[in-house]
Amino acid sequence: MTLPYLEIDPVAVQLGPIAIRWYALAYIAGIVLGWIYIANMIKSQTLWKNDLNGVMSGQPPLSKDNLDDLLFWITLGIILGGRLGYVFFYEPDLLLKPWEPIITGQGFLQTLLGWVRIPPAIMIWHGGMSFHGGLIGVSLATFFYCRKHGLGLLRVADLLATATPIGLFFGRIANFINGELYGRPTDGPLGMIFPSYYDYQSDQWVYAAGAVARHPSQLYEATLEGLVLFAILFIATRLWGVLKQPGAATGIFLMGYGIARTIVENFREPDPFMPDFPLGLTMGMMLSLPMILLGAYLLRLNWRAKDAEAGTSPTASKKKTDQASLSDKEMNKEKAAVQKPKTPEGPQDSTKLSKQEKTANLAPKDPSA
Repeated sequence: MTLPYLEIDPVAVQLGPIAIRWYALAYIAGIVLGWIYIANMIKSQTLWKNDLNGVMSGQPPLSKDNLDDLLFWITLGIILGGRLGYVFFYEPDLLLKPWEPIITGQGFLQTLLGWVRIPPAIMIWHGGMSFHGGLIGVSLATFFYCRKHGLGLLRVADLLATATPIGLFFGRIANFINGELYGRPTDGPLGMIFPSYYDYQSDQWVYAAGAVARHPSQLYEATLEGLVLFAILFIATRLWGVLKQPGAATGIFLMGYGIARTIVENFREPDPFMPDFPLGLTMGMMLSLPMILLGAYLLRLNWRAKDAEAGTSPTASKKKTDQASLSDKEMNKEKAAVQKPKTPEGPQDSTKLSKQEKTANLAPKDPSA
């Protein structure tokens, strides 16, 4: 028994010769909703305020105007980084292929732009995008923007990390609608038979003969990378106050995504053009490993900083012990000084006088006296 595949037209809206696909709408929804979510977080003072000796302090890392300005560069980083990441990580042969017409087929747009040729490497509809490449692109865009405007990189990255699962969720749902990036064969109850392609002439999905049921790995990723990771970050920001600790939310996201992606890679069908890696590894696993390590490093730094503030780290404990020992020694010195008996001044003077008298008695007398 298998679950039915939802046969949805990949084109959401057709406006004459212009086709708006679900994949494009997923990116737009992820960016816009993420922007709204971050804007609301900036307004929420409770996420940033620290109570230090009864004094409330702490401000968001950037203003609403900064966020609006940064949104453009983030979008550019997603598109350029995502596409270049796909080309370099998965299909570097696209760099060597001859240029192709930007539009094929018949119609007004083909007549108008059919003569324009572009390299296949930048044709997003040939192969798609890479999340790891998009992450690199967004990271570079954020780094240069923060450097130019004097903003804290880790604190801005924390804000972006909390909203990234929103885009991941919609992106994986779009993969499912497109019938792409499906999973390995399975005879389990969650198996689905995915189509091979969509025939726009007959306006229907086409299934290969002998197609077998597969894991809907796109939905697994939408659940783990999107819903679960968003919930973890939501709880961490609201209940644990991680936005007050630079790098903590970024560390949680990097580790969470890396672990989720590694788990789902065991159910996801590897791309047919990818080589067989040893130990059953996939490209997605190997690209996620640095994310897990970097996330763990950021969380480790935060824990050490919190321990130092609380005075529970080995260094802080030793410092407190040394200060306590020094205070004890000073107190003992003061007690000894108070308890030590002082010699009266009178006897000392009489002793000195008696010695002088003795010296005077021993001296020879004047004969004329």
